[in-house]
Amino acid sequence: MPPVNRVSVAPCERRWYDDAMTDSSATSPDDAPSPAGAVAPRLERWLRERGASFRLLEHAPVFTSEEAARVRGTPREAGAKALVLLAQDRPVHVVLPGHRRVDNAQLRAILGTRTLRFATPEELLSLTGCVPGAVPPFGNLFGLPVFVDEELSQRDEIAFNAGSNSVSIVMRCADFLRLSEARVHRLSKA
Repeated sequence: MPPVNRVSVAPCERRWYDDAMTDSSATSPDDAPSPAGAVAPRLERWLRERGASFRLLEHAPVFTSEEAARVRGTPREAGAKALVLLAQDRPVHVVLPGHRRVDNAQLRAILGTRTLRFATPEELLSLTGCVPGAVPPFGNLFGLPVFVDEELSQRDEIAFNAGSNSVSIVMRCADFLRLSEARVHRLSKA
């Protein structure tokens, strides 16, 4: 296993990874089941296998974009808020900046649907293995199409919960867009 640089920063622990720190012996995350609580290590492994540079932060549980930005030390605008919605019972993954809200009319037009609703906590757990607020922005890991707001796509770095309310990742937005295979649209409003 490659060495990991650890820096303790209250109230979170930061671990740094770059493309030189890969573990070729790891099994494919695509083959692994994703029971509740297993998403964070699966995502971490998946990102390392694909050569992404990122910072992993372990911190006290956070439940709002404001709390997350504060504990991560990042601007709220850099927060990648991941939402799972159902468009006529078809799940989609929508990623917005932490300070914005989904524009339902715009998203319905993009998806070509009249019906749009948020996934229930039970549906969310079934689809992603995550509880509300913990879903990472990589919907493609769960077989969901990913739609990203254009404002977020213009950031240099983004930060997001990584399958847990107490684990976050900060990474380059360009890497996120490439790895998530996201479609970029105007999806949010103030």
